[in-house]
Amino acid sequence: MLEKLYKGITMKKSKLLQMHNVGIVVESLDNAISFFTEIGLKLEGRSMVEGEWAGRVTGLGNQSVEIAMMATPDGHSRLELSRFITPTVISDHRTAPVNSLGYLRIMFTVDNIDELVSRLTKHGARLVGEMVQYEDVYRLCYIRGHEGLLIGLAEQLGNKSATDILENS
Repeated sequence: MLEKLYKGITMKKSKLLQMHNVGIVVESLDNAISFFTEIGLKLEGRSMVEGEWAGRVTGLGNQSVEIAMMATPDGHSRLELSRFITPTVISDHRTAPVNSLGYLRIMFTVDNIDELVSRLTKHGARLVGEMVQYEDVYRLCYIRGHEGLLIGLAEQLGNKSATDILENS
């Protein structure tokens, strides 16, 4: 059924248009911007989000947050970096292992994984496990990047992608 009754009004079912961004809370916005710029994202803008209206969205009450929006080179995906001024950050999940519940990592496809990992280690990143090759499809690794954030990197080796593998399994 495409339509739904809401408060006496029949409404057409909404459809998903796109995924706009993934949000990550950081301590240092400048350092996070520098790190993700090194990966290849572009800074679209930086701004303050504050006031009671914003707190009504997040459920945090009156808040003050500095944000930076970064986009992938193709312009289809974004990363919203946030630094909370008020209220203060109350928990830290950055060192949680990969099998923990909730947000854990963000994955990027790159064209030269060895070169990028080499550059990122100069910015304090470190491999979590090993660089591995999955069949003739990808070379993959997880790194702990800026402030311990878990980042996945993948270099596609041929014409097959993860979608091809999932469709044929």
